[in-house]
Amino acid sequence: MARDSANSIDPDQLLKAYTLGYFPMARRRDDKEVVWVLPDFRGVLRLEKARAPRRLRHFLAREPFEVAVNRDFAGVIRGCAEPAAGREDTWINDAIVEVYSELHRLGFAHSVECYENGVLVGGVYGVAVGEIFCGESMFSRRTNASKAALVHLLARLKHGGFSLLDAQFHTKHLAQFGVEEMADADYQALLKAHVRRPADFLKPPLQLPTTAVLQSITQTS
Repeated sequence: MARDSANSIDPDQLLKAYTLGYFPMARRRDDKEVVWVLPDFRGVLRLEKARAPRRLRHFLAREPFEVAVNRDFAGVIRGCAEPAAGREDTWINDAIVEVYSELHRLGFAHSVECYENGVLVGGVYGVAVGEIFCGESMFSRRTNASKAALVHLLARLKHGGFSLLDAQFHTKHLAQFGVEEMADADYQALLKAHVRRPADFLKPPLQLPTTAVLQSITQTS
């Protein structure tokens, strides 16, 4: 369900919107305006149910990427906004880049990044609101880079005391990590229960060992 459009977003307005279940999207990358979206059905991951396929776990155990937190938030959001194979246009316009960059400077928006030989090759970003992390987008320039960033994000959320990852929409890709579809009424109840409780995205250590990351995620076949 989409609401009114606007061509700029105030950071305080955006944080308030998250507490009500709304988030902004542009219809295309070069659109000047954004629309406020409240899905009738939502993709949500209860973090105690976080899981990852066995093949991916074996891949990550080899530590193919250097993983960092908040090292290059700007690079991650640019990566998510750029065209890719099968995704020739995106919903991240200049207004969205601007307001999420400001939320990052204010300490609410965060990124998890994957590097290969010092080069950013994948990542994910989103916004922390109480015990809920609202995932926005992820990108990959190497095989499994976005999946690696997501698994490390899930481990970091559990480490920091979060309860839910709001993935916005349910997809087959996200389902393999434990994301479930629920009606907006059920999500609203979870919002009320978790949005005011404190969690700490930056709880030390920032560099979680790979063994700890994998131990925090259930293996699937």
